Amino acid sequence: MSIPPVELPKWADTLRQKYLATEASTFVLYRNVFDNFLVGDTLHNLQSFLVDELFKNTKKQVLEISLERGIRHLSGKPTSSSAMLAAESSDNTLLQSLHALEARMRSEQSTAVIVPYADALLPAGDASFASPQDRQTYLVFHRWSLDKSLTSGDNITILITESLNAINPGLLSNPKVAAIEVPMPDTPSRKRVIAFFAPKLTEQQLTLFSERTGGLRTVQLASILAPSQGHGLSETERRVLILQLLQGTPNAEQRANTLATITAGMTPSEITKLLEPSKAPPVADPNEEVLKVIHTRKREMIEKECAGLIEFIEPRHGLASVGGHDNIKHELLAIAKNLKEGNTTLTPMGLLAVGPMGSGKTFVIKAFLKEAGLSAVALKNFRSKWVGSTEANLERVLATVKAMGPIAVIIDEGDRSFGSSGEGDDGTSSRIIARLKEFMADTDNRGQVLFVMMTNRPDKLDSDIKRPGRLDRKIPFFYCDSAPERAQVLQAVLSRYGETCVASGEELLTLCETLAGYSNADLEALALLAVELAHGDPINAQVLQTAAQDFMPPQERDMIEFMELLAVSETSRRSMLPKRYRDMALADIQSNLQSARLRALA
Repeated sequence: MSIPPVELPKWADTLRQKYLATEASTFVLYRNVFDNFLVGDTLHNLQSFLVDELFKNTKKQVLEISLERGIRHLSGKPTSSSAMLAAESSDNTLLQSLHALEARMRSEQSTAVIVPYADALLPAGDASFASPQDRQTYLVFHRWSLDKSLTSGDNITILITESLNAINPGLLSNPKVAAIEVPMPDTPSRKRVIAFFAPKLTEQQLTLFSERTGGLRTVQLASILAPSQGHGLSETERRVLILQLLQGTPNAEQRANTLATITAGMTPSEITKLLEPSKAPPVADPNEEVLKVIHTRKREMIEKECAGLIEFIEPRHGLASVGGHDNIKHELLAIAKNLKEGNTTLTPMGLLAVGPMGSGKTFVIKAFLKEAGLSAVALKNFRSKWVGSTEANLERVLATVKAMGPIAVIIDEGDRSFGSSGEGDDGTSSRIIARLKEFMADTDNRGQVLFVMMTNRPDKLDSDIKRPGRLDRKIPFFYCDSAPERAQVLQAVLSRYGETCVASGEELLTLCETLAGYSNADLEALALLAVELAHGDPINAQVLQTAAQDFMPPQERDMIEFMELLAVSETSRRSMLPKRYRDMALADIQSNLQSARLRALA
């Protein structure tokens, strides 16, 4: 391995350097190991890359060890002993085959051993519950990594697994075993892959598409861009179909050429469903239409890749559609500006939205994401889905999220996700939460991955999760303090639903004076009740008054007061507090909070 045969990916060059420095001779490749890798004009899977590029001119022979197929000869000039070894492996037990392989590695040096699905051969778990075969197999590989007569003979062992957590921890803790992450493709890598599959795209399109495909693997890019190999429609057939769908619309020819390039693998019905909505509005920029197609396919692929553990969030309204919350909007607009400008120094690592139920946390946060132009995903029930399974799903989600940056990760009802749990799961939940905390505190993610947690019970959260460096900015939400604020909320709600309000400003203020204590959710429910009572006519003061008299808001004053005081105690800036709390001394806040806790939880 003294001369690299090709320009290696960074992870492969790291492996080479560690091997030449004799830091290790056993390597664990993990994370994006089921992807393809573009080298020159050749697309490899991981095994073919190792065999045909990394070891081609540096190892006399390359062998594979697998639980399924035993020992196979992959490359190099087969010797009589290697042929005999492959034949024996079908008759012997795996342990006998490993011992036979070891003897030949001592006599025939310069051997590379590749172990795909190493987690099946060397599974993680409590050693006291491991089977005798698993223990013996572990001992073989552990000894190989330390045996100088093997390591000095130019032999190398490559273990391949998607998740490090799935591998025997005893092997990973060995100082002569090096774990190397195979990362998701970065922007330059995606650009090369897109150019390889779609050489007709312009430089501007290559740059744009590579930026918008963050989080996709090379195999997924191939499924979008690769020409048909006898399955499905060819690019020419797709172009003809798309041209028919776009007939009579502006720039149909140009749009059809580009769309045909990025719809590989799609059926005629899928293409029709995807493109027909675009026939109505005129398209000024063909790239905008293509980006919508890419976004749709990317969303489908990533949600499938992450096994339903994340869900894309696509806000429809910006902060201009939010009624009230002026102090909060001012703070969020400043954060959105820094995110757009790439000012990572002033960008928080995370946001914690706190306040009583119905105060508008979810809607305002989504509006902020729209304002900042951030893609966003929500973690879905990760405790219930991951408890009792390996942590591999979590690692897959985090790797995908990191590759998609800049992005926001939304955790709603954070007290349920990160609160204490009495479930007995052998520590899986605590390990998952610890890993999430570690990821949230990684400063490399500043400006790339923004965590946003929402809760009305921040007292149930670990103080460790709320500390600066994880959730830097605490945003407090409260019910409207004044009639003008409540009037703003009513008008904003009716506007969002496309309803016309003909009540005068004075009539609205008079009505809203009677709605003290109403939450934003209560005001929205009241507005929608008024829409129902209006029977399609414009909303007037009489209809609103009738709706207000009929509507019964929830009556949980003690709990609401408790949650408001929790929000006050958590806030990171006094300027975001309403007037009634802004000048309150810290001692008074804590005293009132303790009293409210007793009343609410009695």
